[in-house]
Amino acid sequence: MADDISDLRLLTQIVAAGSLTAAAERLESSLPAVSRRLASLERRLGVRLIDRHARKFQLTEEGGLLHDRALRIVADVDEAEAEASSSSSEAAGTLRIGAPLQIGRERIAPLIAQFALTHPKVHIDLILTDADMDVFEEDLDIMLRLRMPRAPNVVVRKILSGRRVVCASPAYLARHGEPKRPEDLHDHNCLTLIRGRRKHDDWQFVENGEPREIRVQGNMSTTSSDVIYAWMLAGHGLGLKVLWDIEEDLRQGRLLECLAAYACDVSDLYASYAFRRYVPSRMRVFLDFIAENLNPR
Repeated sequence: MADDISDLRLLTQIVAAGSLTAAAERLESSLPAVSRRLASLERRLGVRLIDRHARKFQLTEEGGLLHDRALRIVADVDEAEAEASSSSSEAAGTLRIGAPLQIGRERIAPLIAQFALTHPKVHIDLILTDADMDVFEEDLDIMLRLRMPRAPNVVVRKILSGRRVVCASPAYLARHGEPKRPEDLHDHNCLTLIRGRRKHDDWQFVENGEPREIRVQGNMSTTSSDVIYAWMLAGHGLGLKVLWDIEEDLRQGRLLECLAAYACDVSDLYASYAFRRYVPSRMRVFLDFIAENLNPR
């Protein structure tokens, strides 16, 4: 029975990943091993589940029917296990957590190390990326992200709030001067983030109680918040960062805040997870731990 459930779970993971290769990477397995397990399941059932001749990844009709049923079965099994563990005082099992790159590396990762010391039976996989993630597509237990998740059937909890600040290195400001008002940004090299096909070059401010939007420009943009951070430290331009990412740099003088009187907008960090009747104790304990310890320094 356990092997049957494992095979069904494998099928759902292959479909979620979108290819055998991607599934092997997520499972930390090899492509031949995943292919063998899939072939073994197909032989046992006597049907093809995936169309090997299609140009894109595609389930056969039988594969689609089995996948629909497998999703329900795996969900039921997970819920039964969660129900059993929800009454347990000891957290155990695997947690797959996604987080943005910079706060994930600097704040989440050290907290996970602390959490692991007191909960040695919990195995945590930390996935760091600035790309938008989906709890279901990425097979995540908990997703931490800077925007409110819009997906249906997820539970959302706000973990942290912080204002965005415009800042630059002392070297950059010595060369180019400090902007005194938001419109002065038009005379500066502003480093901007790219999300999908959109460049985030509309920076928000408040002046005399009224919101203002300044369209900034510069010669360097990237999809990585870590790269923006490195460019700022190297003196290449002004950047817009959440305070929790650069508090230590401000204290040490590696970066200087600009336009503080114009109060940039606020960014929130949310934790989300798929709705379920019974939340495993490892998830509940971890979420409480992060909410309690991931506070502004």
